[in-house]
Amino acid sequence: MRPQLEIQIHPADIQKGVTYLFLSKGHLVALGAGALIYLGFLVFGMTVAPSVIGGLLSLREYTALQEARERLGGQLQGQQDRFEGLVELSSVLQLRMKKIHLAYGLVDEPSAGQGGYSQPRRELPQSVFSEDLERLAGLEHSLEDQSLVLSSFLDEIALFEQEHQDQVRNTPSISPLQGDEFVLTSPFGTRSNPFTKQRDFHAGIDLAAPVGIPVYATADGQVNFASRYNARRNVSWWRYGNLVSVRHGDRFVTLYGHLDQIKVRQGQRVKQGDLIGTVGNTGWSTNPHLHYEVRHLDDDSQYKPVDPRIYILDHRWRDEEQLLVRGRSAPDVRDYEPLPSRMRR
Repeated sequence: MRPQLEIQIHPADIQKGVTYLFLSKGHLVALGAGALIYLGFLVFGMTVAPSVIGGLLSLREYTALQEARERLGGQLQGQQDRFEGLVELSSVLQLRMKKIHLAYGLVDEPSAGQGGYSQPRRELPQSVFSEDLERLAGLEHSLEDQSLVLSSFLDEIALFEQEHQDQVRNTPSISPLQGDEFVLTSPFGTRSNPFTKQRDFHAGIDLAAPVGIPVYATADGQVNFASRYNARRNVSWWRYGNLVSVRHGDRFVTLYGHLDQIKVRQGQRVKQGDLIGTVGNTGWSTNPHLHYEVRHLDDDSQYKPVDPRIYILDHRWRDEEQLLVRGRSAPDVRDYEPLPSRMRR
């Protein structure tokens, strides 16, 4: 093909030769087409670049928001777990307050907080966490409501204890065994007798523990028996082995049976928490344990056995809800051994 264009390149050094470029019509068409394609790509890139860059930025922003949401969601879950723990603790404390009411004989006296309180619910802004925030708000509302109930209970108990100090000191409100070395092996009520294998009434609770574990007075009172009962007078009481009986004012008598050693004497005054003996295996006993009874003076001037767990306020039992129900219903207790006259004085 005949050249259409001649290009001469003269170097700065005159000693070097001139370079000649001969471009034909085909070369010029190819160069023009290449330039147009390059310009087309350049224009296209300039057109789509903003949207591509915007998309990349949006993806990065979305990823950052997603990570922030997951982080905040974890924090909300942590808050929810803490709120649920506080609500559960509040329920436990309310149960304790109800036990105190029952132990002090305040069951029939209405509490200002027993019906609960109606707290206004706050309006929450709509967001991706609306459902989680709603749950947290519900837990917070429940916690506030229960806190007010507890406050009311505490005010009533504090006022009662201030006005009835003697009754409080004479109420058997602690466990006769402390720590965690004892196990409830036989509850209050009807059971299968381990010796006769017959169904009979168990007037107290049996707390299994190693021999020698200290046994403490559960309230202030006076020891009215500290020995082993004479079998000729009453075989039933002889079966209790080494026995201590403490009278607490005019309302309660507590009994501590199967002791190994007796650390008090008849007529001695004791304070709540004083040592009165040690766990043993004397009398009719299949293993070392403490037989503990609480007798309450009823309307017929009889010391009637009641479930001691209702009055033990420093230990949590597995079935405390059922204990409160049974305690309020005042079940008819029959076929129990009456206290000898020397244990009532």
